[in-house]
Amino acid sequence: MKFRTQMHEVISWEQEIENGINISKKIENAYAKEICINMSKDSFMKDHKAPFDITIQVLKGSIDFGVLNQQILLKSLDSISLKANEIHNLLALEDSIVRLTLYKQDSLERVESVLKS
Repeated sequence: MKFRTQMHEVISWEQEIENGINISKKIENAYAKEICINMSKDSFMKDHKAPFDITIQVLKGSIDFGVLNQQILLKSLDSISLKANEIHNLLALEDSIVRLTLYKQDSLERVESVLKS
């Protein structure tokens, strides 16, 4: 859901979780892109990496986050930042909404390609 105030657009991150993984761009400005990743329980994003630093925040649910040969439990409102090219993966332990912050030069298409390969 989106609505405008006089000068600002307010974005809701609350969404119904569909089966699998669904990705959408929520915000884009001069510096960054904010991506919403909805993951149904037991859905998995295999090992992948980003060409720039990223930040991942679990807004709802819980994620088993794999990075540097360790598994980290991320619960609602937990976040983690990764340097460029760090290989990582995500497993939804329950229906989850994840906020992904990308550098402006990164692309939504790159994130979507992780699901297709």
